[in-house]
Order: sequence, then C-alpha cells, then structure tokens
Amino acid sequence: MADERRFLGPPRLTSLAAVLGASGGDGVTGDPDRLFEGVAPLDAATPSQVSFCEGRAYQAALSNTQAGLILVSANLASAVPAGSLAVVCRDPALAFGRVASLFHPVPPPSGQIHPSAVIHPDATIGEGTEIGACAVIEAGAEIGRNCRIAPFALIGAKVVLGDDCIIHSHCSVSHAILGRGVVLHPGARIGQEGFGFNTTADGRFITAPQLGLVRLGDAVEIGANSCVDRGALGETVLGSGTRIDNLVQVGHNVRTGRGCVLVSQVGISGSTTLGDYVQAGGQSGITGHLNIGSKVRIGAQAGVMNDVPPGIEVLGSPAAPKKEAMRAMLILKRLGSESRPAAKPKSE
Repeated sequence: MADERRFLGPPRLTSLAAVLGASGGDGVTGDPDRLFEGVAPLDAATPSQVSFCEGRAYQAALSNTQAGLILVSANLASAVPAGSLAVVCRDPALAFGRVASLFHPVPPPSGQIHPSAVIHPDATIGEGTEIGACAVIEAGAEIGRNCRIAPFALIGAKVVLGDDCIIHSHCSVSHAILGRGVVLHPGARIGQEGFGFNTTADGRFITAPQLGLVRLGDAVEIGANSCVDRGALGETVLGSGTRIDNLVQVGHNVRTGRGCVLVSQVGISGSTTLGDYVQAGGQSGITGHLNIGSKVRIGAQAGVMNDVPPGIEVLGSPAAPKKEAMRAMLILKRLGSESRPAAKPKSE
C-alpha cells in the first residue's frame, strides 16, 4: 500500500475505464466497470491495484509482480505476467501520475475560515477560499476564489493571489502578485528584501531600498523553504508553469520564462534572465546579469559565469558546453594519473 497510515485518506475506487481514460494508453480489453482499489510499486502491488514500469531496470520486478494492471512501454509489454493487464503508454511515469490522481484527488478547499485567523477588514477574500488557524491576511490583500491558505501563513499588505492558489503552512508572501493556481510549499518566502547594499569608505554596509515586487505566473510551484526576493527597482518574475524545488534562492530582478525547472539548492544571482524551459540541476549556481537562452540544461553543481546560448547543455565550474567540459575532465584525470609517483618495490 502506498499510504499505509492513510495520511491522504482511503483511495477512491476507480474503474478500468477511468484508468484507461486518464492514462491515454491502449492494448487492454476487459470489463470497463472492473474496480481497482489503489496504486502501489511493482513489488508490493496486489491484483486490485495499479502499478507502472519505468524501464528495463525494473524488468525483474515487472516479471514477478502481482499488480492487477500495469502501465508499461511497448517494448516491455511482453514481460507483463499473464495475470496482469498491460496498458501500453508512451510515457508510463507520466501516465501513472495522472492515474494516481484518480485514486487520491486533491480535496477542494472547504471555504471555511478558522476563528483564529487574523484578517484585516480591508482585505478581500474570494468565494470558496479556505483560511487555516492563525493565518494572517494584511490590509489591502486580494485573495482569489477557491484558494487554500494553511495555518500560520502570512499574506502581506496589498498582495494579490489569483484563483485556486495553495499557500501551505508558514509561508510568507509580501510585495507580490501571484497568478492562478500558484502553489507555495511550507516555509517558502516570497517578496522579501533582496540582498542589496553598498559599502562606505570605512567598511560599513548600507542597505539599498528594495522597491520592486515579485510576479509569479499561472501554475508556478515553489518548494519548501525556497526564497524569491523582490526586485530592487523593477520586478522579479517567474514565468507560467515554472517549478522550483526545495531550498532554492532566486535573487532580486531575476526573470525566468515559461516552464523552467530549478532543482534543490540552485542559486541565481540578481538581474539574470532565463529563457523558456531552462533546467538547472541541483546545487548549480548562476552569477548575476547573465542571459541564459531557452531550453538550456545546466548540470548539477555547475557554476555559470557567462551568457549561455539557447538549446545547449553546460557542465562544470566554470560551466562549459558538455563535450568541452567532458574533454577537460578526461584530460585532467589523465594528467593526474600520469603525475602519480611510481610505486616503490616491496622490500624482501
């Protein structure tokens, strides 16, 4: 069972017809009204559950599974046991995500406002929005319809939330305009003062006022304890559909295009611009005032110090195109092995 303690509640019984419709797969004939009770990994699934196989690395588990239905690619369909239904999908993992949502749909907001929530009388709360215990909504905030604001969240003065936003516990949002369907995971910080200061002749630091805002496009999702600083003068912008993992830092005046992915511990310095669908691997860093082209892929722990043209993959620190970086790594490895002192003969 995927959720033994039922944190998400009992799975919803789901018919074969519904599973096929959500998966977009084919190759199955059977009673469309047959019901399945949930999802599980290949090695734990029962005949009443649905599972999936990502690739040949899981072929042994696929051959031995007892799952009632398996989402699988065409080249592995023949390995599905005789007692299981094989649904052939172009992308089994994607199909499984859609199917799992049938068993565990996200519950709609309750529309209830907890008595301990603090809501300024000048704030506007949309119809159907749920506000949890001890949440704070400050003056002039505009909250859209059917939002969910969890306990202890802070929505600052004049902040705008579009419809269907989910703000998890202990988030703070200030100086920001959020589009529709934005999700902030616990502890995310949006709109705080950026890291802007000047140094005096005697070595003191003088903070420069951060006068801009943050603008999050529709369906942006930001992971736990990630930070997006507001603009110093203009805007910090995350394009629609952008996904940010946990523990990511986005500096002031950064702009991303649509559908960018920033993996855990990525850091982007101020005033850098990313095109559409840029992917940055874990712990990679991008210095300020750069232009990163659309569909660039940045390897884990890479250090990007120069502009990157669209559509290439960069690795290493300082980051370089993949082939160039791999060649340099091989040369360094070879030099390291050649410079090792010869082993001394063992004494008799």
